[in-house]
Amino acid sequence: MEASTVAKIAGPGLDKKTLLNFLHQMLLIRKFEDKSGELYARGKIAGFLHLYNGQEASAVGAISTLAEHDLLITHYRDHGYAIARGLDLNRCMAELLGKATGIVKGHGGSMHFFDVSLGMLGGWAIVAGHLPLAVGLGLASNYLGKQQVVLCVFGDGATNNGYFHEALNMAKLWKVPVVFLCENNLYGMGTAVHRASATLEMSRKAAPHGIPAQRVDGMDVLAVREATTKAVEHARRGDGPFFLEVLTYRFRGHSMADPILYRDKAEVEEWKQRDPIVIFRQRLEKEGLLSPQEMEQIERETDELVVEAVRFAEESPDPPLTDLYKDIYADP
Repeated sequence: MEASTVAKIAGPGLDKKTLLNFLHQMLLIRKFEDKSGELYARGKIAGFLHLYNGQEASAVGAISTLAEHDLLITHYRDHGYAIARGLDLNRCMAELLGKATGIVKGHGGSMHFFDVSLGMLGGWAIVAGHLPLAVGLGLASNYLGKQQVVLCVFGDGATNNGYFHEALNMAKLWKVPVVFLCENNLYGMGTAVHRASATLEMSRKAAPHGIPAQRVDGMDVLAVREATTKAVEHARRGDGPFFLEVLTYRFRGHSMADPILYRDKAEVEEWKQRDPIVIFRQRLEKEGLLSPQEMEQIERETDELVVEAVRFAEESPDPPLTDLYKDIYADP
């Protein structure tokens, strides 16, 4: 695999506590997702459920570079970004179960996590539909002098959509502070990237718009952090948008309804050898930064958080029927 960035285990600002927190976050995302898949199979989660297994390094590495006042807007595979941004885990699980205590009152479900207090502006289900919104957010940031960087996350399939090129064109023209982060997991739903895109390197698609770009190993949390740090600094300096292609892989199907008949099991197993959580844990152990006791503590803490999230969600009330038509249209 090509990757333009090879990150060292430690660097400025990356003390042991920070590194262990990265491991904690990735493991928490993985366990939250696995439990969500189990609850879906038991019929407790309705609708669609798009899991993030295998891509945890992208969310944790990228989110770690944002300031509190920065904004995040993402696609429908949004659980990992929501958790890494710090959304309440209990309310996220309640949202999946459609409960009134959910992060959007149980009205949105898996694809629409949203918390304006943390700058998490969705969870959007229409492929590439949120890219123009990110440009608008960046334009507003410049106009109001807020110096907010907008991290806009999408998949490789979105780069074949007209919205993608319209958004990049206007972002460059208006010099807005948007970091476009493309998670290239090699499949748009069940279609391999080479069957859908004439250009196999997504980062090259930024060139016609004059936007600087970089390709990075998305299975390496520190490489993602290092590349995103440069991109965010570029945007915050007022130099306009930046494009990151994060090469990654989802271990599960597109959604829980996906039988995954379009890819070879050997390919999946090969990528699982590069599991970002296992690789990072081994690196920490090799550097003497993670003891068996500390790993046991992280495992125990993440288990307890997920158990508590499920308990909270299952004991929460359903939304009342009187809320059926609420929050559909704006009420000026």
